[in-house]
Formats: sequence, C-alpha cells, structure tokens
Amino acid sequence: MTLLLWVAGLALAFALASTLALYSYGRFARRSRGPVSHALPRATDATALDRLIGPLESRHPGRSGLALVLDNAEALGLMVRSARLAGRSLDLMYYIWRDDTGGRLIARELIAAADRGVRVRLLLDDVNVQGFDPKFIALDKHPRIEVRLFNPIRARRGMIGRGIEMLLGLVRFNRRMHCKLWLADGRLAMTGGRNIGSIYLANNGRRPVSCDADLLMLGKLVQESESFFDRYWNSGIALPMTALWKYSPLALGRLRARLDREARGATAQAMLGAIDPVMAGHLPADAGGLPLLPPAGRLHWTERARMLSDPPEKALGHGRDRWLPEALYPALAGARRSLHIVTPYFVPGREGMTQLAGLARRGVAVRIVTNALAATDHAIVHGAYRRYRRPLLAAGASLYEFVPGTREGRQPEMLHSKLFVADDAACFVGSFNFDLRSAFLNTEMGIYSEDPGLVAEVLAECNRLSAPERAWRLRLDGRVLRWQRAEDGSATAEFRDPEAPALRRGASWVIGHLPIHSQL
Repeated sequence: MTLLLWVAGLALAFALASTLALYSYGRFARRSRGPVSHALPRATDATALDRLIGPLESRHPGRSGLALVLDNAEALGLMVRSARLAGRSLDLMYYIWRDDTGGRLIARELIAAADRGVRVRLLLDDVNVQGFDPKFIALDKHPRIEVRLFNPIRARRGMIGRGIEMLLGLVRFNRRMHCKLWLADGRLAMTGGRNIGSIYLANNGRRPVSCDADLLMLGKLVQESESFFDRYWNSGIALPMTALWKYSPLALGRLRARLDREARGATAQAMLGAIDPVMAGHLPADAGGLPLLPPAGRLHWTERARMLSDPPEKALGHGRDRWLPEALYPALAGARRSLHIVTPYFVPGREGMTQLAGLARRGVAVRIVTNALAATDHAIVHGAYRRYRRPLLAAGASLYEFVPGTREGRQPEMLHSKLFVADDAACFVGSFNFDLRSAFLNTEMGIYSEDPGLVAEVLAECNRLSAPERAWRLRLDGRVLRWQRAEDGSATAEFRDPEAPALRRGASWVIGHLPIHSQL
C-alpha cells in the first residue's frame, strides 16, 4: 500500500510539474513571438526569376507547372542556382538542416543572396537544430536573414536542463514540423521528401545517399506555397532564435570564413561539379547564363494539382478535420484497380492495415515499397513495421523492401521518397510517410495531382524502386517469410532480414513487440 501511495504521489507530482511547464512555456511563447511578415509582392521583371518564369506563367494562366526531381545533384542545382538568381526573397522551411558539406554549401548561398539585398526567412524544426545553434544564430545576425524555430525548447545550453524540459513537455515536444519547402522570389518552389544535407543532395561518396523525390513548382501552386509558409512563420508556434539566444557565440564573419573554406574543399567541389552535367539540358536564365528550369517536356502545366498540408495548429493537436490525412486517405481508400505506396517508414496502424488488407481482398493490386532492415536509418520504426508484414501478405498485398545496394557494388542507398499512385490516375509527392507519426504527430505537406503525364512519371518511379535490382519481394510460404530478388524464385533468403546483422535483427524484433507504434 505504501508503494502504491508513493507511485501515485510521484505521478501526481509529475503531472503538476508538466502542467506548470506547459503553462510557463505558453506564456513565454506569447511574449516571444516575432513580428508578422508576409511574402513580398511579385513584380513583372524586377529579378532574373521574374523574367525567366513570368512569361511561362503568362502562357499558362491559372495553371501550375510541375516537374519531378529525382536526382540529388539536380535538386542541389535547383537550390544553388535559384538562390543565385533570386533578387527579392528566399523563404525556406525544413525538418533537417545538417551541419555537413551540403548544409554548409546552401548556408553559404543564403548569405551571398542576403548580401545582394535578398530577404531570407529560414524556418527550421527545432529537434534537429539543438547542438548547432551557434551556426544558425550567426546566420540570424545578418540584417537580411531571420531564423525561426518551430516548437522550440527554451533550454538551449546544458544537457540536464534540456532533458528536464523535454521530459516535462513531452506531449508538446513530440510534435514536429516535418515539412520541406524551398521558395525563391515567389516564382519557383520545391517540396517533397528532401531535407538539407549531403545525404539528400549528393550522388557520390562512401556514405549512404538518399533515394528521394521532390516536385519543382511554378505558377499557381507557388502562390499557395507562399501563403502556407506565411501561416507557419506567423503562427506563434515558430519563435525567433533571438528569443532563445541573447548573445551570439559565433560571429557572422567567422561563419563566412568557415563556409568559404568548406566550399573550396574537395567534397564541396565534387558536389558543385556534379551540378553542371545534370543541369546541362535545363533552360538558361537571363542572368549569369545559369541553366535552371527543366526542358518543356518535363514540365507538366496543369489545373489538376493541389497542395495538401497540415495546419501549424496540428502541433497543438488542434483542427483535426483540416489535417492532411483527412484529404489524402479517401483518395487512397477509393482505389478500385491499383494502389502503389512508396514510403521509407511504414507503420499503418491497425486501422490503416485493415483498410489496405480490405483493398487487397477486394482485388485491388496493393503494392508497398519500404526500406529493408539493412537499408533503413530507423531500425526502431522497422521493428514496428515487421508486425504488419504477414497480415498484409496474407490478404494479397505485395510488399517490397528496398535494397541498400552494397552487395551489388553500388553506393549504399536509403529509400526516402514518399510517393502514392491510385488507379494509375492520381499521385501524391510530399513529406508524408505512411506511418502514425506523420498521420497524428508531425505536420506534413505535399502535392496531389491527377495530371496524366505526372502520374505516369511517378508510377514509373514506383516501378523502378520495386524492380528486382532495387528491392527484395516478400512472400509467405505458410507462416515463413521469404525474400526473393527474381520472379522465378531464385536468390531467396528465409527466416531473416537479408544483409542485416544479427544484433540489428534482434533489436528490431524486440522493438516490434513494444507498445510504442503510435509514436513511430
């Protein structure tokens, strides 16, 4: 009885402390909100991007120009060259901004743009900024750059204080901004799965790279993207870094020097050198002769595309009727012939599994591609996913697990694309993983389109990622899982996840039996 009273007392004390911490943080956030700002108005020909993209928009009024961006070097080229051609504004929001060569190259471009008079607004999710604050607060010291953090913690220095705040505010801290958006001069935008960092923007090297997908956007959807960015920027959930740091531990001049040295290094030069070949076929801009836009054949000008996104209030658990899944899931559940899902992390939950299994039993060709245990960067999530493999296969769904590529002598890869195609007639490209975290905890965004040309390209990428040279296909032999790399049944691996060390397999199995799927 005494033990129970102690436990109850500790639980009550923790609940009271958590409530007090949330109340205190709410007061701090209301006092610390930065000034409201909005996307700058566009002009006819004030900037190079105005002159390049304006005429294209005029020839396609009310439409959006969309191009699928699969190559990492092309994504880097679009970022670097649009930053160099920008003359008015750069508005960026990202879940991860790595402090590596790729991240530093983009930071250097932001400083160079700001030096030319471009206004830069950078919105980052706080969970991946912690520990790298000095670099971002140094960026913020530039008079034309402002950095805000989404749902940040107040304790910026010291692991103990940070840990206590995270523990007491776990309900709040567990909700993250997973969106990715690049906006240049209100003329060009890019969204999808890529974060900022070498793994997402490089093709070569010894480290694994991300196999990813973004959409380049022109026209109407760019204006919608600006409104989306402004809503997050002014939400009050995003706080200025200056509210969290009262002094700068790293001077902007020192940061410039570091970034310049990095840009002259061999790794950076290799990344920048890879841009030219992949951008050679793009349309030239009128300033600096830098190729920027894909050729006309890759741009799909369409009225049949719309942005699906979560409101920033999702981070507070509010407005569920406006959450992205409420718009996306009906399109998936309504599939009549086929449904293709590519997602690096697949944790559908009981309801999602029931819906997918029901589609498969009704004769819908359900195909799911996700990372193999040997390829994933989140063995914890894979541990939850493994619980769904047998029920879905038994229902008739097809499961494919992405091959890391090391056995074939390729550069190691990890699947990071988030793609859906329903009935070969509608597609989605965005940041949304088919897991419970994306559905209920993180804020997400993406583009849903029924344009036949774009749908065909996304479907072709789904087919490429599930081809035998890219993925194992899972089959059920009674209750035994079999992994095979060819339709004739050769190259199979039984009883275990191929190429995954025993310790990783064991950890994945244990995690799969823990009641934490709703957090993954």
